[in-house]
Amino acid sequence: MAHWIDSDIKLAGMLEELKSETVLAVDTEFIRTNTFHPKIALIQISNGIDCWLVDVLAVKNFDGLKMLLESSDRQLIFHACAEDLEVLDYALGITPTNIFDTQIAAGISNIGYSMGYARLVKEIFEVELDKDETRSDWLARPLTPRQLQYAATDVFYLHKLHELLSQRLEDQGRQDWFVEESLAVYAMVAGRKDSDDYYMRIKSAWKLEQGALKILKRLCIWRERTARERNKPRGHIVKDNSLVEIARRKPTSLTHLGGIDDLHPGLIKRYGLDLLVQVEAANNDVDIDALPQPLTKAEVVVLKGMRNSLITVAEKILVPQEFLFSKKDLELILRGVIAGRNDWPQRFTAGWREPLVIPILKETLSELM
Repeated sequence: MAHWIDSDIKLAGMLEELKSETVLAVDTEFIRTNTFHPKIALIQISNGIDCWLVDVLAVKNFDGLKMLLESSDRQLIFHACAEDLEVLDYALGITPTNIFDTQIAAGISNIGYSMGYARLVKEIFEVELDKDETRSDWLARPLTPRQLQYAATDVFYLHKLHELLSQRLEDQGRQDWFVEESLAVYAMVAGRKDSDDYYMRIKSAWKLEQGALKILKRLCIWRERTARERNKPRGHIVKDNSLVEIARRKPTSLTHLGGIDDLHPGLIKRYGLDLLVQVEAANNDVDIDALPQPLTKAEVVVLKGMRNSLITVAEKILVPQEFLFSKKDLELILRGVIAGRNDWPQRFTAGWREPLVIPILKETLSELM
């Protein structure tokens, strides 16, 4: 049964009913289309029997809910928790820590990597879920019967998945792997707040010389701050390609900003002076390392050899290859070897991957380099 919670009084009743529960399933519905920050609309909570749909737009006091979800004595079941944690933290200041993520558990137990909730439910229970409401307007009120059914279904199977996946992890002796991967997700979510290195993610940034790169870094930091303050997507402030061109040109006047792709007159009028201030200020910034150029053809061959060797390992231990390594991991290692450095990702030098990954990669590199 699903209970609609749209007042502080109803929420208090829900909290009283759930205070003794040690395991709860949780999901959120939010919209993030034309804003930087997600707009939370609904929180779904289930004890495995009933479901409570908390109307975030109607409830005023979330202190009790914060205590419920943050208790270290209570485990919360999520599926693909990263965005849920982000929206709960930003919107309500709620930061759960004792989490069982069914997506992570499914990956480690070799059911499938990064499986969506509906696909996982179909894989395990052979039940086809209706996902047509995924992108519907969750901020509208009243919600439609189909939306309410969809929201309740999103937590309905989580307890059953938790039970089955926990047993599978235990049978495979991979509980420690699961804890390690969960901690990595928490760190990743926390790291999203730090965007000082965003300039390094822009594909064409490697082409810039050091002076222009300093400008690009400062422009990206300015845009991040502006996007957060105005609650607009980064691209609605200034697009990546425009920032790169501004950094390359080093403009000193509003006139010099003209003709830059996607930097239309309206944006120049709104942000032009701010952009010029950042360009000028970058002259006083400390030097930063140049970004690496794309790998050569010969280096790509080595990278493929590293990848193939680890695919063999993944198949042997029955784990999705994406959980064992990423292309970014291998490229970091290879670039370090080329430069004479020992650049191994931390997740390779400690934890469950270390004995599986490091010996085979060292052997592969010694044969290919």
